[in-house]
Amino acid sequence: MGHVIVVGGGQAGASCVAKLRQLGSTDEITVIGAEAVPPYQRPPLSKSYLLGEMERERLFLRPEQYYADQGITLLLGEAASHIDRSAQTVTVGDRQLTYTTLVLATGSSARRLPDSVGGGLSNVHVVRDLGDVDAMAPACLPGKRALIVGGGYIGLEAAAVAAKVGMKVTLVEMADRILQRVAAPETSDYFRAIHRANGVSIREGIGLSGLVGNRAVTGANLTDGSHVECDLVIVGIGISPNVDLARQAGLTVDNGIATDVYGTTSDPNIYAAGDCASFPWQKGRMRLESVQNAIDQAETVAANIIGPRLPYVPKPWFWSDQYDIKLQIAGLNTGYDRVVVREGDGRSHWYYAGPTLLAVDAMNDPRAYMVGKRLIEANRSPDPAEIADGKSDLRAMLKA
Repeated sequence: MGHVIVVGGGQAGASCVAKLRQLGSTDEITVIGAEAVPPYQRPPLSKSYLLGEMERERLFLRPEQYYADQGITLLLGEAASHIDRSAQTVTVGDRQLTYTTLVLATGSSARRLPDSVGGGLSNVHVVRDLGDVDAMAPACLPGKRALIVGGGYIGLEAAAVAAKVGMKVTLVEMADRILQRVAAPETSDYFRAIHRANGVSIREGIGLSGLVGNRAVTGANLTDGSHVECDLVIVGIGISPNVDLARQAGLTVDNGIATDVYGTTSDPNIYAAGDCASFPWQKGRMRLESVQNAIDQAETVAANIIGPRLPYVPKPWFWSDQYDIKLQIAGLNTGYDRVVVREGDGRSHWYYAGPTLLAVDAMNDPRAYMVGKRLIEANRSPDPAEIADGKSDLRAMLKA
């Protein structure tokens, strides 16, 4: 009997070990998780959990008893510190655990503001794990002033929650527009209007010069020379893959822990999955930061540990909840040259490169999302004129 060790107690790690048991693995399985709680959902942290609408236990992906019942050992609150590839051991505290197969599901970390610009002041937070949200919750109070740094989805979701709590919210984005890296101007315009309608002050093309305060933050100086007073700062400036352990072990790192199409790293006994892993895509490499990728990639790795090797075929989709708007995204819009706007039951933006459909942003329009996702996965591209006609039958396009 072998020993599969999974380093990382997040979505990818939990999905991998559950799939191993589902597929009939009889190997010993150990999960090493740096946090002191069982694997849990991250998306609700900055929304329903922060708002007090979801209890901590409801975040857990599975009850802790599940792991015991399945013969899966959870080492929680402990971080792996060293991998010895020749001995096939992982160091945890003062112990060395021997593996036959190792899975790195180390996830990613939120980028923080450096101390040189006030990142070390109290009440300056990122949104990444349970501890982050528990730490900021006491400062999220009606009438208090929140500054959100970064206009990506994390920043916009944080702004929506702060506004819903009753805080006075200012969001600054250094780029020319919010969502510039990930979405078309049409999507940026849509969400800008939604946030402003909810009282959020959005300031684009403006960066942060520095935070001010004695021990706790009291304000921020911006690059346009203005000053914003604040009681709380939430930083949403992206994430970085956790690759230190892999790099120490001498594994290839290239925009994350580099894997082949099967999830194998440069060591045939070590796999990687989730936010930390990059895989071959078209003529380069891709790293997808999404829950669905973490699940799908980890389950592919589990299948490849047990039996015939299966290539990982990503089916990218994402979502974001802001106020009463549910944004669902299918596909990847990289390389688009045209956006077709459809207004029917909801609103959707369809990204084309020439005649080829690449991606869809659907706002409160689950039908557009579902149809768009299936069309993209089938490599089918409907006539843009049909898409633009809000009265056309989207479902019929699946049969055409």
